Parts: sequence; C-alpha cells; structure tokens
Amino acid sequence: MLPTQYLIQTVCLLDVEMGEVYRNSVKIVGDVLRITDESGMTGVNLTALLRKANLSYSRLANVAVKLMDAGMIDEQVQEGQRIYVITSRGRDYLRRYQQFAEVADSFGLKL
Repeated sequence: MLPTQYLIQTVCLLDVEMGEVYRNSVKIVGDVLRITDESGMTGVNLTALLRKANLSYSRLANVAVKLMDAGMIDEQVQEGQRIYVITSRGRDYLRRYQQFAEVADSFGLKL
C-alpha cells in the first residue's frame, strides 16, 4: 500500500471511529438546554453542567450568558453554588430544536 493511500485510509477510519469531534454553537445550545431540562426544577450545578455538556469553563460561561440574556435559563446561587434552571422559553426553544433535528435527520442531514 502506498503511503498516501495508508494515510487516507487511516483518516477515514479515525473519522468513523471517533464520530463527531466538534459541535457547532446551535448543537451546544441544544445540549445545554437538554441537560438543564433533564435536571428539572431543582436545576443543575455548574460542575455537573460542565461535565455533562463536555465544555470548558470559558465556553460554558459564554453560552450561559447568552442563554440568560435570551431568557432561556435562569442562574441561581444556592449555598455558594451556581445552579442553572431552564425557563419555559428555554423549554419551548428546546422542543422546537428537537423537532427540527428530527426533520433534518429524516433527510440524512446532521446538525
């Protein structure tokens, strides 16, 4: 096998094995809203949200500010911890996002 063919084959295998490596902003917003929604009315603390969303602190802080400004999540401080709770507006956005993702998927498109 030629070196170029080996490299192409290896890259293709890595792409298949690793799956989606990067998420766009829309998918990240959807993930953050889904996680806060799954946490219910008690909300999710910052550390758990960082871990479950697989985001750096700076990236999550940026997304959280935008979501709070848009009225999609609320931030509460309980016993010195930041807790994030989804709002009704955030739930509505999440529901519509999930519907759109299903339609896109039915056409073979990835968000």
